[in-house]
Amino acid sequence: MTLLTLSAVIPQLLPPPCNPSASSTPCQEANGGQLAVLYVALLLGAIGSGGIRPCVVAFGADQFDETDPKQSTKTWKYFNWYYFVMGVSILVALTVVVYVQEDVGWGLGLGIPTVLMFLSVIALVCGFRLYRILDPAGSPFTRLLQVLVAAFRKRKVRVSRDGKAVELYRNDELDAAISLGGRLVHTKHMEFLDKAAIVTQEDNLKSPDLWRLSTVHRVEELKSVIRMGPIWAAGILLFTAYAQQNTFSIQQAKTMDRHLSRSFQVPSGSMQVFTTISMLATIAFYDRVFVPVASRFTGLERGITFLHRMGIGFAISILATLVAVQPPRDRGGLHVDRAPRVLLRPGAGEHEEHSHRAVLDHHLGGNYLSTLLVSVVHQVTTGDDRSNWLPDDNLNRGKLEYFYWLLTLLQTVNFVYYVCCAKFYTFKPVQVHGAGGGDKSEEDEVELASRV
Repeated sequence: MTLLTLSAVIPQLLPPPCNPSASSTPCQEANGGQLAVLYVALLLGAIGSGGIRPCVVAFGADQFDETDPKQSTKTWKYFNWYYFVMGVSILVALTVVVYVQEDVGWGLGLGIPTVLMFLSVIALVCGFRLYRILDPAGSPFTRLLQVLVAAFRKRKVRVSRDGKAVELYRNDELDAAISLGGRLVHTKHMEFLDKAAIVTQEDNLKSPDLWRLSTVHRVEELKSVIRMGPIWAAGILLFTAYAQQNTFSIQQAKTMDRHLSRSFQVPSGSMQVFTTISMLATIAFYDRVFVPVASRFTGLERGITFLHRMGIGFAISILATLVAVQPPRDRGGLHVDRAPRVLLRPGAGEHEEHSHRAVLDHHLGGNYLSTLLVSVVHQVTTGDDRSNWLPDDNLNRGKLEYFYWLLTLLQTVNFVYYVCCAKFYTFKPVQVHGAGGGDKSEEDEVELASRV
């Protein structure tokens, strides 16, 4: 952020000032050195975000002990209010910071978040002694690979002998660091993976080679990831549609009459403020109103299940994209009718975002698929006159409504796919460590898991 701020302040890092409307000569583009500084600043920002975003939410969740009933109920509330606070910060960025950037200058506009980032780092370091830091448990990807390798090595071993199932390897001490929330109970699905937990004469139970012998808990971890794969895949298209909120909506806003008065014009970047306000209202309504009311009817502490919540998110996303479809005759001027789309969109993302146990990032896949979809639409719809549905210079000259119809159709098919996957999805049974040192029965936890 510091380098990015300097690139907007130091004259040598900027192209010469230019006013296209007041001069007939084209504006001079930034040279290679100026672009290099800008690209390095953006690259460093991307690397920093890559280190923060995957860790900050999980680190916050680590502050709660899921084995403590009093704290376990606070975990999912933490996620609600985490996104609420994040929404407040986005609201400030889209109003105050964007206004400063467009009406005062990019130097001050970038300097404000730079100072705030510096203060946040200081706050993080000052609270270091107060944090609950869990011991490293190793890479989960390594554990999954170990199960696959062990199962392949024992591919010729039989799961049952004389009609009886072979006893599988369990080691509570070995799995202690990775089963703080409870040990996964053995399931009968994908039994070929169970071969990784079969004890043979070559295995050393005191010091097992994890590339030859895995515990039941580790095998069930891999099964859970595989079972979650189809559900996760359905979420990618949702964020593909969500990614359009940060691209075409801003481009559309630039062609709108955004004047609220003769002297005040809403910055195009601030149009997403409707999305943020809707997200804040949705989170507050869901946590304070919907969950208490729904829990009375469903008996679930969270109101509804994660699968139902994700399904609602998919439905809202379809509705939001459908609202965005607009015939060409309605274009031009101030489009207040675009507000319903930006108001509905965060309701979809918010419901999906709370599936915080997913191990893969929907945002990344959604952004990549969004880029691919736009590229394909550009290629397929380009005519002899070089026009297409999504022109680079002015969207009003294209067929943006056709693109939204295509996106709506894809999401509808994706929603049907998700419903089919959700119908056959089974929650993982967990054996939770009891407060007195004992464990709750597997039967109780299977029932508990089915109500999550």
